[in-house]
Amino acid sequence: MLKELLSTDVIRIHDSADGWQNAIELACEPLIVNGAIDSSYVQAIFRSHAEMGPYYVVGPGIAMPHARPEDGVNRLALSLTVIREGVSFDADENDPVRLLVTLAATDSSSHVNAIAQLAELFMNEEHVQQICEATDVAAIRNIIEKY
Repeated sequence: MLKELLSTDVIRIHDSADGWQNAIELACEPLIVNGAIDSSYVQAIFRSHAEMGPYYVVGPGIAMPHARPEDGVNRLALSLTVIREGVSFDADENDPVRLLVTLAATDSSSHVNAIAQLAELFMNEEHVQQICEATDVAAIRNIIEKY
C-alpha cells in the first residue's frame, strides 16, 4: 500500500522551509495539486497545532501532519516531503524535522495498513537517514519500494 500511495508525484525535496507553517504547506501541496485534499486541510492542521501543539511530530526529525477526514480529504493519500535543512516545530528533542509524511485519511480505518508500513519505515533509522539525505525522488522511491 505504501508503494502505491507514495508515487513519484507526491514525493518532494526542498532545501529549506520558512518555519513550520511553510513546511506544512510544502508537504500538503502535492495532495492539493492531485486533488486528494482541499486547501482547507492545511488550515485544519494549523488550527489543530494551535490547540494541541505539534501532535504530529512522531519521532526525532519525523512529522506526520494530518487532520480529520471531514477537514477536506477527498481520498486516501500520502505525500512525502524532505526539508534538507530541517525546521523547528517546537517539538523539543524531536526537532529539527526533516521528513514529513502527510496523511489524508477518509475514515478511521482505511489507512491502517499504510500506517503500519510507515511505522516500519520510521523504525529503520538507516532508511530514514537515506531518505533525508536523498538528492532525487528516485532514490527515495528505491527505499519506499522495500515496504
